[in-house]
Amino acid sequence: MQEPTFLVLTALTGEPLHGYGILQQVTALSGGTVVLGAGTLYGALDRLTEQGLIAVEREEAVDGRLRRYYRLTDEGAGRLSVEVERLRRNANAAAAGLRRRATGNVTLPGLA
Repeated sequence: MQEPTFLVLTALTGEPLHGYGILQQVTALSGGTVVLGAGTLYGALDRLTEQGLIAVEREEAVDGRLRRYYRLTDEGAGRLSVEVERLRRNANAAAAGLRRRATGNVTLPGLA
């Protein structure tokens, strides 16, 4: 899963958000390192909706413009959970390797 997709799904774990709200959350979650453009975001939202990972919660008109709110689906939450576990395993492996490196034992398990 690409980082922007991970961050969009993560942004929707709390409450339904409209596009600008998602953009703000993604920027905040990434500490400002991921700043999505509107075109990129809406393309991703369309793709994630087609995949069943998010759904339109509601639409409302604001200043004559349609604002669409998205929510995370159960399928999306499941996929995000799997990705969290994958990232956790990878981070744990990296941390263990760094600990071994600090002690001078740099051989990775299974590669000796």
